[in-house]
Amino acid sequence: MYERHPSGRPVRRVISVIERIAGVVLGLVTILIVASAIGRYGFARPVPDAFDLSRLVLGVAVAWGLASVAWHGTHIKVDLLAQALSPRARTVVNALAWLILLVFTGLLVWKIGERTLAAMSGGDATMDLRLPHWPFFGAIWLGIVAAFFATGGRLWRIVRFGSDLGEFDGIDEQLLKDQTVGERDK
Repeated sequence: MYERHPSGRPVRRVISVIERIAGVVLGLVTILIVASAIGRYGFARPVPDAFDLSRLVLGVAVAWGLASVAWHGTHIKVDLLAQALSPRARTVVNALAWLILLVFTGLLVWKIGERTLAAMSGGDATMDLRLPHWPFFGAIWLGIVAAFFATGGRLWRIVRFGSDLGEFDGIDEQLLKDQTVGERDK
């Protein structure tokens, strides 16, 4: 289904770990929100700090999910202009788009890193349990760092191998393509 590149088994393992982290953290925030809703409406006792914890943990899930999306290129994309260009020009446009994303992600690494350090020295904490914010901000920062390297890896694949944004289109397109090939073979 996916075009093969010599990205190697270690890279696939790292991406798999990133995806698992994002999935587990998203599952945790879901459990927290459901438990808090049941506690609030069923027993008049919500989970302490459920709002603060859910937004902080959701931030961690989004940051690590961004790393997965950056590697696979499965984010929302509009490539009307790129599809009208020659393959070489399309590669240049894709590389430029990914370079802009890399710069943006680098700026996020910098600013979230600063925010993490400020939270460490400022003593920011949740309201009820007084849990410090900086470990959550640190986990968000690590996810954005992973996204930075994943975006850089994706940019390298585009420049080195001429990868196209269509390479990781959804399963529907692949099924349609397989069905068309099957009909031609009859």
